Amino acid sequence: MKAQNVDKSVVSGFGDEWERFDQSDLPANEHSELFDLYFSIFPWEMLSNTSVGFDMGCGSGRWAKLVAPRVGQLHCVDPSSAITVATKNLSAFSNCIFHNSSVDAFAVASNSMDFGYSLGVLHHIPNTQSALNDCVDKLKKGAPFLLYLYYAFDNKPFWFKIIFKISNIIRLGVSKSPHQIRYILSQILAFIVYLPFARISKILEKSGVNVDNIPLSAYRNCSFYTMRTDSLDRFGTRLEQRFTKNEIEQMMLNSGLINIKFNKSLPYWCAVGIKK
Repeated sequence: MKAQNVDKSVVSGFGDEWERFDQSDLPANEHSELFDLYFSIFPWEMLSNTSVGFDMGCGSGRWAKLVAPRVGQLHCVDPSSAITVATKNLSAFSNCIFHNSSVDAFAVASNSMDFGYSLGVLHHIPNTQSALNDCVDKLKKGAPFLLYLYYAFDNKPFWFKIIFKISNIIRLGVSKSPHQIRYILSQILAFIVYLPFARISKILEKSGVNVDNIPLSAYRNCSFYTMRTDSLDRFGTRLEQRFTKNEIEQMMLNSGLINIKFNKSLPYWCAVGIKK
């Protein structure tokens, strides 16, 4: 019997995260702005109101909530208890179908989907390439797939990478704690690290300073709610893999995607490809 490509401790952690942060307190304008950042390169012109696709690793359903109104049917897939949160958050949409399933057990036919996306998920799966292959297998020929994986800071200076390595040591310790302890620690980190760096970056940017290489400057226009969510996401997750732009492109090519296009700005390295 084929072993599932899933880490059960990670799945449990994400279930806990999305139950705590169901995104109900995320400001609507911020939700829309974040969505536009990730989906800015997505070829919406290839879809219609009858298109059928999937959200792999839907979590609370925060992206699905803005995709569902644009398509005919959306399969929301998540192996954790977050699928219950997504079901509640997306109850207003009759075109959403929910699957409490891992990527390798997603029960739709191969070559059947008009589009797909997976944002911030596949790097938390033991074999990311295999997971990506499983996603692309579900797509029809010529269908687009949007992918976001944690990147390896290959466009950052060496000192930035050193800071990341230090933060990663902290993550390794926090993520091994019981759920309640990792939640508390992540919230402390959000307050003493995320918030100051984000707000200082915003002040410096208004003064004309380029803040691209300041850690956590990407949060300068985000609410504290988003910082709290992402702090738990980052420091509460045991399995985290990071890839360079070249590695992401090669994995996409290996999976059967072509015409790959990358974001030229944050979030790095969000990319879209077409199934050949």
